[in-house]
Amino acid sequence: MIVYTPFWKTIEKKGITTYALIKKYKISSSTVSRLRHNKPLSTVTLNDLCRILNCKVQDILLYDENSEDQTL
Repeated sequence: MIVYTPFWKTIEKKGITTYALIKKYKISSSTVSRLRHNKPLSTVTLNDLCRILNCKVQDILLYDENSEDQTL
């Protein structure tokens, strides 16, 4: 299962809040909710987050084979 644990560490390290993502960078609150609950995101959204945070995709997501996959 893909988890977004690295995302939370990345925004903390960069000093960006979820409020700033929503208000300044126009990331929807539903996207932030999807990140919180490890729900699927589009590659377009992942690309936007990488651009905003100036990071690599592995700074946002992680494949954890030990996590229970909620979509099956």
